[in-house]
Amino acid sequence: MIAETFEIQSYGLSDKGRRRARNEDSLVLDPAHGLFVVCDGMGGHVGGEVASGLAAQAIVGFVTARAADEWPFERLPALSEPADILRNAALLANRRIAERITSEPGLARMGTTMVAVLLLAGGRVTLAHVGDSRAYLWRQGQLRQLTSDHSWVNEQVQMGALSKSEAERHPFRNIITRALGTPEELSVDVIEETLRAGDWLLLCSDGLTGMVDDAKIAEILATESDPRAACDRLVGAANAAGGDDNITVAVLHAAPARGGISASGGRVRESL
Repeated sequence: MIAETFEIQSYGLSDKGRRRARNEDSLVLDPAHGLFVVCDGMGGHVGGEVASGLAAQAIVGFVTARAADEWPFERLPALSEPADILRNAALLANRRIAERITSEPGLARMGTTMVAVLLLAGGRVTLAHVGDSRAYLWRQGQLRQLTSDHSWVNEQVQMGALSKSEAERHPFRNIITRALGTPEELSVDVIEETLRAGDWLLLCSDGLTGMVDDAKIAEILATESDPRAACDRLVGAANAAGGDDNITVAVLHAAPARGGISASGGRVRESL
């Protein structure tokens, strides 16, 4: 039980979309450790899938080892703050991908975005992200984007050079300015929130947000009570709009308590 008035229910779904030959996204649903991760790989044939898989594996390994007080990683301290845990998990993932690129030069263009959440007691959540995979909070009819995209167009919006509507149509909207896989020092954004009864927390790759606008996302979350149904509808909306990219979503719902057992599930599927 996360709090007296609600329990956290979760589900996730990853779909290759309608135009891609393979799914290069990776999805982690680990409610036992309160860990949920979406990675969106890039780098051409095979590379994107390798990068996102390495990142997901490294993040899970780091967080679960921390939970067991086991540290098989060199030069990493025993951390106690959730923000430090997620930040260092992302840095480890970045290093693992960079090491793979060094050993296999044919994968030199690969990398991945990442958005991850650690769920804590009392409905507290800590989020970490790199790239343009996003986290949203839906609360009392309002959808709020928690993350800020590490992309060229978003930087132009922040500087006032582009409007948000111009950015959504710009030919450079897929250019990422920060991703896991760089040999250079990586900056990881960390955010903290506390869930309330009725809230939805959504993690997603840009295969969703590139096809479905915020108003439609908010409408789906506002009219659902079941995380699995919400995931099905979100992915369905992206495919109905064209399904141009892989689509991955993970949702956490602060639902009315029904006995204190959190539910979680998820799957990877092929588009129809």
